[in-house]
Amino acid sequence: MKKLSILVVEDGQSQREMLRDFLRKEGHSVGEAENGDRALQRVREGHYDLILLDYKMPGMDGMQVLQAVKGINPEIDIVIITAYGTIETAVDAMKAGALDYITKPVEFEELLLLVDRVAERRTLLKENEILREQLGEQGVTTDRIIYRSPKMAGLLNLAGRVAPSRTTVLLQGESGTGKELLARLIHHLSPRSSRPIIAVNCGALNENLLESELFGHEKGAFTGATARRIGRFEEADGGTLFLDEIGELSPAVQVKLLRFLQEHEFQRLGGNQTLRSDVRVISATNRNLEQRVKEGAFREDLFYRLNVVVMSLPPLRERKEDILPLIDHFLRRYAAENDKAVEGLSREAQDVLLKYDYPGNVRELENIIERAVVIAREEVISVEDLPFRGAPEERAEDRAAGEGLLRGSVEELERKLIVEALEKAGDHQTRAAELLGISERMLRYKLKKYGLKTAV
Repeated sequence: MKKLSILVVEDGQSQREMLRDFLRKEGHSVGEAENGDRALQRVREGHYDLILLDYKMPGMDGMQVLQAVKGINPEIDIVIITAYGTIETAVDAMKAGALDYITKPVEFEELLLLVDRVAERRTLLKENEILREQLGEQGVTTDRIIYRSPKMAGLLNLAGRVAPSRTTVLLQGESGTGKELLARLIHHLSPRSSRPIIAVNCGALNENLLESELFGHEKGAFTGATARRIGRFEEADGGTLFLDEIGELSPAVQVKLLRFLQEHEFQRLGGNQTLRSDVRVISATNRNLEQRVKEGAFREDLFYRLNVVVMSLPPLRERKEDILPLIDHFLRRYAAENDKAVEGLSREAQDVLLKYDYPGNVRELENIIERAVVIAREEVISVEDLPFRGAPEERAEDRAAGEGLLRGSVEELERKLIVEALEKAGDHQTRAAELLGISERMLRYKLKKYGLKTAV
């Protein structure tokens, strides 16, 4: 694990020295500050990855220090140290930019998990920065790769590691989550970037038309085939073929695709000549292919050929940290395209958009913002400019979560979210941790903390 440069800001000398000594034993570089003024001085003088910041101190309090640090260097991660009675203030600090909080008395195991999480996050951010630089060097725009959430950061990181290989990739996710965008990113990062990437929607054509689209046909192969047609596998030679809605393939086309993946050979429809093509296949689906295999609708051998590397794109409702950056991106884009002086959203409009579940995912959010920009009369988009005035009726579990927050029961909400994630993951800890966006180690700590048990 990456070792961090950490600043401990705590007015209590014994507490400060205890944290300092523990973190140094773990191999981290640790500085100290006894108050807010000294902390800001140290931030200006040196580099820190993480600040452990006591919320209640004489002079400047934690919120003031947090805001000042973010003004000096917004890239520094900050974890608030707070007493149980002031958890509400810690939540306010997280809204203002703190990464997380930890309560007094500090438990070393929980602290170590938090520090590990920061280290993982910073490693991902650094690798993704390198990834963006590589894209820029290749002349590839990154304007549409908008994210802030750890889930998307992890996916982009994986894309960078998968890209140089020849292996097939299966992208899973609901419609509108950006599967084609991710496929194009993988292609542009690969050695095939100088050759074309060609996209085919397998669900938009019937069997004969799709077979001709993919493999081509000879003159007279079927009624209307008045000339030879070169298929997408030939056109994409040396490049990448993106097969969207792969779960809709007919059995006959599945057989031909399997042969190509095994032998890199195919024949045009109505032809006898065996052709070869060097094509990397990236496929995508919003269907459960494993279930389709069980139902006999999808070949098991083809399924295992396609899913050598599986990347699951989360729906927008599970990565709400990305909503505001996406809104800002789409607003600037469509304001420029439509020559409108629209500069932002009202607080009420923003709240509505943050609460909405987006069944159409990023594509739906883009459409909402484009429409709002076009019809807006003022420089600020209001609720009246949105296609709905309020979020759809909340689900019962969401209402309960909201009531828990109003009662200040942060731990109650956290326990509830863990239970829900375990239920969705079939009691599997690794999958539950992914759903929650935390490390498996952190999940094990939380399970122990709340007295929860799992089968796996």
